[in-house]
Amino acid sequence: MAVQEEINLATIIDLQKHPINDDHYREKCKVELDKSGVLVLDNFLYEGSIKSILSEAKKQENLAYYCVNEHNVYLNPFDKNLSKNHPRNKTVTSSKGCITDDQVPKKSSLRALYNSLKFKDFLCDVLDETVLYKYDDNLSSINIHFAKEGQELGWHFDNSSFAITLLIQKPKAGGQFEYIRQFRNSNIKDNNYDGVLNLLNGNCIPEKLTMENGTLVLFRGKDAIHRVTPTIGDRTRILSVLAYNSRPDVSLSESARMTFFGKLY
Repeated sequence: MAVQEEINLATIIDLQKHPINDDHYREKCKVELDKSGVLVLDNFLYEGSIKSILSEAKKQENLAYYCVNEHNVYLNPFDKNLSKNHPRNKTVTSSKGCITDDQVPKKSSLRALYNSLKFKDFLCDVLDETVLYKYDDNLSSINIHFAKEGQELGWHFDNSSFAITLLIQKPKAGGQFEYIRQFRNSNIKDNNYDGVLNLLNGNCIPEKLTMENGTLVLFRGKDAIHRVTPTIGDRTRILSVLAYNSRPDVSLSESARMTFFGKLY
């Protein structure tokens, strides 16, 4: 079983460029993530793997649930005790399509990557986690996001301590990942309202990531505010989110499943 997994992994990941089993490589990745809050691994998957995953995504795109959400950057309920112009209550827009874990083919290279023990072991070392678990519901572990022309992900902080994404298809233009590190301190409940207001008024210059197809990104977004700018052109931006938990038996809340997936099961 373990041998078979290694064979499969070696056909998916470019292990020459990204030797995820090597302790020195893992330490190098961890240092970079700890230093800058983001780890960008270009050409993580072989071109053939990405083409296969892209073909699967396009075949399933008609199943995607599209939604437009108005939310604040904190992804929390609005505070009625504050004005509509307060940063806690100012709204941004997120719009995308999404297919859920149960719609990803069982034999997909994407699922093989997600389930790989070696891949999860690599992630644990880099993220400083003891163990990683899939979501307990059948929708949330692997998601594929589709952003057609004009669709975007508005400014926000993540609720989770880390995010893992794989770019499957870049758009012709737009779809730029932008972020500002250490923009709040959630540990002491400092929400940096003044900084957020400046950002929403266009007075801050964020950092930008350049990504090609097959790029794996590990990102700490709990205190780093970030967004994806609107897609420009007729080529859909397609991105997979690989979602894990540090505890077993965790499901995404029913309200979140209805909001993002349009269904509970």
